[in-house]
Amino acid sequence: MTPTTRRGAARAALAALLVTPLAACSFGAEPDPQDAADDLAAGLEAGELADGLFSDGTPQAEYDAIVTDLVEGAGLSPAVTVETVTEAEDGERATVTLSWEWATGPEVWSYETTADLTLPEDAEAWQATWDPALVEPSLSGDATLDVTRVPAPRAQVLGADRAVLVRDRPVVRIGIDKSRLGSAAAVANGRRLAAAVDVDPGPYAELVRSSGDLAFVEALVLRASEAAPVVSAIRGIRGAVAIDDELPLAPTREFAAPILGRVGPVTAELVESSDGRLQAGDVAGVSGLQARYDEQLAGTPGIVVSAGDEELFSTDPEPGQPLVTTLDPRLQAKAERVLAVPEGAESPPTAIVAVRPSDGAILAAASGVGGDGLNVATYGQYAPGSTFKVVSSLALLRAGLRPDSRVSCPATLSVDGKSFKNYDDYPSTGLGEITLRQAVANSCNTAFVGSAGELGRGDLAEAAAALGLGVDQDLGFPAYFGQVPPPRSETEAAADLIGQGTVLASPMAMATVAASVRAGRTVTPYLLEEFRPEAAPDAPLTAAEGRALRGLMQAVVTEGSGSVLAGVADGAKTGTAEYGDPLPDGSLATHAWMIAFSDGGPGPDDDLAVAAFVETGDSGSVTAGPLLRSFLAPTP
Repeated sequence: MTPTTRRGAARAALAALLVTPLAACSFGAEPDPQDAADDLAAGLEAGELADGLFSDGTPQAEYDAIVTDLVEGAGLSPAVTVETVTEAEDGERATVTLSWEWATGPEVWSYETTADLTLPEDAEAWQATWDPALVEPSLSGDATLDVTRVPAPRAQVLGADRAVLVRDRPVVRIGIDKSRLGSAAAVANGRRLAAAVDVDPGPYAELVRSSGDLAFVEALVLRASEAAPVVSAIRGIRGAVAIDDELPLAPTREFAAPILGRVGPVTAELVESSDGRLQAGDVAGVSGLQARYDEQLAGTPGIVVSAGDEELFSTDPEPGQPLVTTLDPRLQAKAERVLAVPEGAESPPTAIVAVRPSDGAILAAASGVGGDGLNVATYGQYAPGSTFKVVSSLALLRAGLRPDSRVSCPATLSVDGKSFKNYDDYPSTGLGEITLRQAVANSCNTAFVGSAGELGRGDLAEAAAALGLGVDQDLGFPAYFGQVPPPRSETEAAADLIGQGTVLASPMAMATVAASVRAGRTVTPYLLEEFRPEAAPDAPLTAAEGRALRGLMQAVVTEGSGSVLAGVADGAKTGTAEYGDPLPDGSLATHAWMIAFSDGGPGPDDDLAVAAFVETGDSGSVTAGPLLRSFLAPTP
């Protein structure tokens, strides 16, 4: 009998069964090698080899050892199908051809293997003979399939005009090299190293103890420009080493750090949540934009599959794609310098945010060191104080007032038993019957509190939305647009008008308010081009309203509390907001704010709206004002 291909025969037999009367069926048919071949392919694909499938036991352990690096290490899984089943003349032997495919992303590693089947005497099914070459043709003995990942070049983070913000820069890795020490000495010297570099000795010593005998156990990573004193401090500690390397870094340690984030060794949690994309030992974004856009920036690593010294398959790494932001390197660096404090000096959380009114681009978003790494600039949530009077002014203009309308500004005013007053240095000449323009310029609290009756429920929130505040938008990074909830009492409604009560905003939100006034339309800020929503408030800011508000904010600079910005800003608004529990003297700590815009000029910063914030300060003009002036003043 000539060898025959069993797949076609099996299909023909199945067709015959479908048209042959049941009475003609023959029970107790001989075992079919096609069935065994199908079971073999299914078991290899699933990674579970059933008992009785092989004539020489169940080689599950051998199979697992061969494919573990591919399946568990690289997160791949095979697709195994039967190509042919050829039966020998004696009816007791057959050869199966299997097709293997490993999908490795855009490429597929495919090949064929063969397996020998036998039909033991009186057996109920055909059985395969185990051979490592059944998994991959070149395998023999105890060889395994090993995978080496080839990292992809990580892409840069870019700023305005595609200026490079984050790129590979030199660093120095400090740690203990256990290959140079015994285990006990490594732990003891790890404690000495930790103390020398200001790392908690206990946890680091435990990390050294639990690491492999040949491991380098990293304690910290420093920019190369900052590493010399630390490298000097660890000299003399046996096993302590400093390794030169590169990491994606911004120009300075502070540069937009809470927003850009950082790159570092992956955590167990990141590996677990990555669906096989990340492995222990990888470097990835661990915070900020670096984490959120890690897949885009990291690209796709290549792989090399080998058996011993023989390379069987490889794919090239695909470089990451750059992330383009709107940050202006010059303005961001300037904001960081303005907020800088001497080494070791204490500082409250601070922030400067600059928005381009013409299109809403965020040009700078700096958070001072006092925020301990928190993103104060775009996600801080604080009472905006009197900077919110810009919003309140829009609500009053819409209620029928004009900049020259008369309002009352008494020294104090009681609302439902709550007493409101003006700030301590409020000018006495600004009391009495004054215009709305004067009330804004001098920042008269009682004038705005006394105007609460002019507004209906929801008017203030509608005005805020028209200036870009209080309506959440997805900007592709943490951004807080503020809140203007309905007041729960007359007192709260009065407090809301002067940016207290339940009103909250971020520095970014208040910079957006100034940008909307400057532009004469509702502005929505953006940092990433792919997240550039268009504001759609129920009652958008009109050009006429923008002109009226610009006039009010100009008066703040020319004749009011914002004179500190004379010559560098065309319009501004100061703000002070009480917060927290009473101090020992009964007073309350205060947030200090100032917002401003440039309304045209010959310089590069004529299209700019800015907010400056200090969590605890004396007043907007005294504390935040000088920061804003330094930022807006021309750089020598």
